[in-house]
Amino acid sequence: MAYEEYRRWIILGFPNVQQGPVLDLVAGSIAGGTAVVSTYPLDLVRTKLAYQLQVKGTVNLSLRESKPSEQVYKGILDCLKIIYRQNGLKGLYRGMAPSLYGIFPYSGLKFYFYEKMKTHVPEEHRRDIIPKLACGSVAGLLGQTITYPLDVVRRQMQVQALSSSNLVKGKETFGSLAMIVKHQGWKQLFSGLSINYLKVVPSAALGFTVYDSMRDWLNVPSREQVPVVVPVLSEDGSDAAPVHSS
Repeated sequence: MAYEEYRRWIILGFPNVQQGPVLDLVAGSIAGGTAVVSTYPLDLVRTKLAYQLQVKGTVNLSLRESKPSEQVYKGILDCLKIIYRQNGLKGLYRGMAPSLYGIFPYSGLKFYFYEKMKTHVPEEHRRDIIPKLACGSVAGLLGQTITYPLDVVRRQMQVQALSSSNLVKGKETFGSLAMIVKHQGWKQLFSGLSINYLKVVPSAALGFTVYDSMRDWLNVPSREQVPVVVPVLSEDGSDAAPVHSS
C-alpha cells in the first residue's frame, strides 16, 4: 500500500519524473522504511525472545553457562513492558538504524529488480505465474545479498544487552561493521546468508506473485494504462485543465 501511494505522490509532486524502475526504486525504498518504523518493536521482541536463555538451575546453553541474573522474558507483552520500563521508547527502537540502512536499499532494490526484469518478459506472458515467480525470486535474492551485512549488525545490536560479547556495544552501525570485520573477518558479515535465502527468496517470489495476481483478479488496470491526473492552477489561481502524466 505504501509503495503504491508513495509512487503516486512522487508522480503528482514531480509531473516530469520519468516512470520506470528508478521510480520503483525510490518508492520502494521509502515504503520499506515506513514498514520498518511501523513494526520495528515487534521485530525487536522477536529477536530477544528467540535469543534469550531459559535459566533452569545450572544449564549450559550456547557453549556458555547461564547466569541467574540473565533476563528471561515471559512473552511478547512482558518483553515490551520490560524494555520500555528499562530504556523507554528509545529502547523499543534499539538497532533500528541498521534496519533502516538495510531496508532502504533492500526494499528499493527488490522493487527495482522486479519491475526491471518484468520489462524483459514478453507481453503475452506477463500475466503468467512462472515469470512472476522467477522475477520475484531473483529480485529477493539480489536485494538480500547486497544488504545482508547490515542485517547481521542489526541482530547483534538487538541482542547485545543479553550477550556477553562487547563487540558492538556502544557502537553505531558502521562502527559495528568495522569491528566485526576486524575481529571476525569479512565472511562473518555473510554468516547465515545461505539459510536466509530459504526464507527470503520464496517470500519475495510469493509476495510479488500474489500481489500482481490479485491486481489481475480484481481487474486493477496496469500502471501503464492509468494516467495520473496532475491538477494545474491558472495564473489567477483558478483550476485549469488537468495535465495527464502517463
